[in-house]
Amino acid sequence: MNLLFKIGFLEISIVNIIDITLVSLLLYQVYKLLRGSVAIKIFLGFLSIYLVYLMVSAFRMELLSIILGQFMGVGVIAAIIIFAPEIRKFLLIIGRSSILSNENVWQELLFWRKRETQAFNINPILEASKSLSGTNMGALMVISRNSELKFYAESGDIIDAIISKRLLISIFNKYSPLHDGAVIIYNGKVKAARCILPVTERDVPAQFGLRHRAAIGMSEATDTLILIVSEETGQISLAKNGKILHNLSFQEVREFINDYLTGVDIDEKFEPITIYERNRYRGSRSASTS
Repeated sequence: MNLLFKIGFLEISIVNIIDITLVSLLLYQVYKLLRGSVAIKIFLGFLSIYLVYLMVSAFRMELLSIILGQFMGVGVIAAIIIFAPEIRKFLLIIGRSSILSNENVWQELLFWRKRETQAFNINPILEASKSLSGTNMGALMVISRNSELKFYAESGDIIDAIISKRLLISIFNKYSPLHDGAVIIYNGKVKAARCILPVTERDVPAQFGLRHRAAIGMSEATDTLILIVSEETGQISLAKNGKILHNLSFQEVREFINDYLTGVDIDEKFEPITIYERNRYRGSRSASTS
């Protein structure tokens, strides 16, 4: 063991430093995952009880130690039940960010021929968005680059039709039976309509309704780009990786979709969320392009 220094009877080694660092990072990630939700208060309550249990055990208070010890014994099972949505989200984040989740990696490992992604014309998406925005007709479109999203597609109605402006407008027409829900677009086709998306549990600005919350939730669970047309204002928004860009121009929407489909990393562009940051971002971007 590589000993670094001693504090009294306590010996500190490199392994101990690494161990403490990893635990600190884990606790920080848990805090980020639970921040802004009711679960953070429950987590702090569990942590407080555990600290009290350690203090009681140190002072050898046997009665309290037995009572709190019994509680901590079932605490793991209780935590799994209470934090089930957060645990599921945590596993989704790990699975999505893992290198083994990329099907191209499996193809290379198994010596398969790498499948080329077929580019498709995104003009129907933009033209339909313009028409929907002009008439204040709400819409929610999930654009996927790597997966057909069968789990979410099966929650709605399978269409599997070549994408077109008229098709999208007819789906999101408020008199259409398919307008309530999301459309999943993959490889130039509308795979399904009226799909149910997971809703984020984070705190979002009051200006965002259920459609925007579903878009953020879907972007947290999958590596997709979600386009939202607001029914109240007609403004266009894009969600990616749990973040959202609001009130985009159609030229910006075109650039973001093209970059996403061609594999360009656009996550860092989704940092500004507040109106002030959004205006500052647009100003800096226009200044850089001029």
